[in-house]
Formats: sequence, C-alpha cells, structure tokens
Amino acid sequence: MTLPPVLNVEDLHISFSENGMEKEVVKGISFAVNRGEIVAIVGESGAGKSVAAQSVLRLLPVSGTRIQGAISLGDRNILELPEKEMRSMRGKSAGMIFQEPMTALNPLHTIEKQITEGILSHDSSGRKKARQKAIELLSAVGIDHAEERLGHHPHQLSGGQRQRVMIAMAIASNPGLLIADEPTTALDVTVQARVLALLSELKETRHMGILLITHDLGVVRHVANRVYVMRGGEFVETATPEELFEAPRHPYTKQLVTAHATPAEPRNMEGAPVVLKADDIRVHFQKGDRFLFKKRRVTRAVDGVSLEVKAGESLGIVGESGSGKSTLALALLRLIRCRGGIEFMGHRLDTLGQAELNRIRQNIQVVFQDPFASLSPRMSVREIVAEGLSHHAKETRGDHHRLIEKAITEVGLSPSILARYPHEFSGGERQRIAIARALVLNPALIILDEPTSALDRSIQFQVTTLLKSLQKTRNIAYLFISHDLRIIRSLCDRVMVMKDGQIVESGNTHQIFETPAHPYTKELLAAALS
Repeated sequence: MTLPPVLNVEDLHISFSENGMEKEVVKGISFAVNRGEIVAIVGESGAGKSVAAQSVLRLLPVSGTRIQGAISLGDRNILELPEKEMRSMRGKSAGMIFQEPMTALNPLHTIEKQITEGILSHDSSGRKKARQKAIELLSAVGIDHAEERLGHHPHQLSGGQRQRVMIAMAIASNPGLLIADEPTTALDVTVQARVLALLSELKETRHMGILLITHDLGVVRHVANRVYVMRGGEFVETATPEELFEAPRHPYTKQLVTAHATPAEPRNMEGAPVVLKADDIRVHFQKGDRFLFKKRRVTRAVDGVSLEVKAGESLGIVGESGSGKSTLALALLRLIRCRGGIEFMGHRLDTLGQAELNRIRQNIQVVFQDPFASLSPRMSVREIVAEGLSHHAKETRGDHHRLIEKAITEVGLSPSILARYPHEFSGGERQRIAIARALVLNPALIILDEPTSALDRSIQFQVTTLLKSLQKTRNIAYLFISHDLRIIRSLCDRVMVMKDGQIVESGNTHQIFETPAHPYTKELLAAALS
C-alpha cells in the first residue's frame, strides 16, 4: 500500500493587496513531499519560495492576502480549517526551521523555555518530562552538554548551535513534515555541512518529509531528492539534482547552474606600495569578576596577527564564526582596543589622536555583511552615499552631486534611484549602494566584512565581478573577510586562514587551495568544495 504524501500542494495561487493594487506572487504551482525524501525549491530572492513555504502552515498575514488552490497536510486541506485547528497542526503535523535563528528565537527566554513550550502545547505529561525530552532533542541534533545548554539564552550560542536549537524545536512533536527555509544561509561551511548532514539523518531516522527552501544550488546538490526551480512565482523546471546539474533545460536554470565565481588570475604584486601593515595585533577580553585570588578568564580573540596589504591587492581572511576575523577588522580600524602596531599609508594609527585618526579614516572604508541593516531606512540613497562627504570632503555642493552620481554609476546603478529608499531595492542592489557609499571618498583600502554571505549565488557573482572591476579602475586594496571560500578564491590574491584568534596558514590563493598544509585549512576546503 502506497502512503499518501505528507504534503500535497495543488494549483496554489497567492496574491497580496496593497493600496488597492493586487500582486500575484505565487502563480499556480503544484508539488508533493513524501515521507523519507527531501524536496527542494530553489530560486533567487523574490521568486516566491518563502511565501509558498509559509502558506503551508498558514503563516502569511490574513489581511490583504488571497490564497487559492489546495494545501493538504496528510488528508486535510489546511485552507479549509478554522484557526484553532490550524494551531494544533503547527508543530504536530509540520514543523518549520526559519532562516535566521537569532531573529526567530526569543532573546529574553532560555533555550529550555523555548523548546518545552512547544512540547507542552501538544503533550500534557508535565514540565519534568518536557525538560527531559528537550535534553534528548538537543543531544539528537548534535549539541554537546545538552543539559547545560538548556539554561542558556540565544546570544550565548554560536550560529550553528542556534540553528540546531531551531531544528530541535521543529521536530519536538515528531511532525511528518519539516519545512527548512534557507536553513544554512550565512553559516560557516563546516557548520553548514553538519546541518545538512543532520537534515539527511532526520529524513532517514524519523522518516520525515523535508521541504527545503534555498537559493544555494550547492546545498541542493548534497541533500535533495527532487528539485523545483522557481522564478517569478512559477516553477520553470523540475528535475533530480543529477539532471539539474548535468543537463539543465530552462535558460534560467542554466543561468543558476553556471553563475559561479571563477578563480582569480594570479598577479605579481611585487613593487606595489604597502597600504596597510599590522604587526603582532592582540585583542584579549577579560570575562567574569575578580574574586579574592581568583583571576578573571581571558579570551584571546586575536592573538598575535601580522599582515600587510598592498595597493590594488586583495587579501582574504577566512575562518569559522568566532575565529576572530571581524574582531581583527575592528582592531585595524581602531574601533576596539588592541596591542600591536598598525601602519596605514605611512601613518602609525596606534599612535594618532582622534582628530588625526578621523582625517586618515576617509581613506579606509567598510562594507558590511547585511546591507539592509547597515543602510539607514530613513535616508534616501543620495543622503546615504553623501554622508561621508559631509564629514570629510571640502568640495562644493556641485562637486558632491558629481561624486555621488559617479559612485552610483560605477556600481551599475542609475542616478535616477538617488531619491529612493533602501526598502525599495533588492539585496544585491542594496549591497551596491553600500559599495557606492564606500567608493565616494575614493579610499585606498576597503574592508569587506562578509559582504556576499546573505546574497543569492548569482547576485554574489555579480557583486564579486563588480569589485574586481572597481579594483582594476581605482587600484583599491581590499581586505576581504569571509567564510565563503569560493568567493575568496574568485577575488583574492592571497589568503590567511584564521582559527582561535591566530593565523594558522597563509599564502597565495592558488597555493592555499591546491596544496593546503594545515589540517584546519583542509577541513574548510573539504566542507566548501566537496
């Protein structure tokens, strides 16, 4: 006897109404998920993937949303159920892992409270048993010292641990369907590999059906059984991962499959002037209070790092979350206290007063990981790009307009967008605006802190191509911080591998990727490129 699918979606249409206008974002899609299989929906941001996934648990706003078609969990069409019955199905029939666990988890509550809350909503056996089940769940998803972790809050866990907590919450009531919405976005490659292995294990051991929403084709290749390619609210192709990568049929699928960054061509940087030089940088944090003869614990976030970056060169710093990459960047900018020497274009930054340091800083700019968070929602694009000019440059208002329009044009955007606001743009466009803000002061060095980790693969390719072009025309030096080794390989001339605050290996990019020497480097490469 063939079991019915745990999820069956038929001719699903979803529209949103705003200001009297209706926009259809999901346009007649149909698919099914069976027990013991992983079905992936892939596509770029705005394709309608997450909207379709959220509709399965009726998580979309009631006001202004119109849903047509059928969504069946088991033998029940959830679109016909009253809200009270729907609440009982959430977690029990289907669980959901959200994209950003730090946002999805309540920062005020302990891990124990957040996991047991879901258990107790479907099981009246009491808090003691719920607590024991929470420990078992945390152990099952691979969290060490599970009982100790119950008393922690989300900020006390790493990104990978938070994602595992989300998975534990989602499977707490042993649902037949698990919906994973971008579960590995912005995770380190080794953590990502462990989360994907865990999803595959849950599929096998608990015989779950898993609906995986992602823009990362590498993730699909590793774990999916079937793939639906989505664009503009429609499915344009359905295939197995093997068929998708070996013989994609639709032009859009071909674009997704081939949109990958190519390795950077080796360049000879001998003779180029050194822009930034750092010697024996140390950042140590003391934790806890001193009590009698008990010393406070010391965390060596950065422990004796030395580096130099030449004009027109790209230096990549790679490593997992917590390795000290971003702390090193803050130290080099003198935004946190550190020990060691920092020299920028002949100036010792560690000896300068604040006024002189502010003058020098206009030649060092930063592009952050999340463009939506780093751009003020209350400022227009013109105001955002002009902000640096108002603090440092001495040009006239007319000169400012010219420089702003030049920067926006250089990043591939039209000056006509300058009056608009960040929320009106895609993630890739917002990152281009952030790059324009950095460019407008014509810096000698740009520090890029995970600038592509939240972007779709094809948009990552566009941004790295843009950065290469800008470096060629402006001779800018890049310090590129990332856990994405594919991007590092595409953009950087040299690579330094960081672990526990120290550089464990460094060399030119070709050498690091082709003949890695340190076991940690080999582990990173194996997780990223397998």
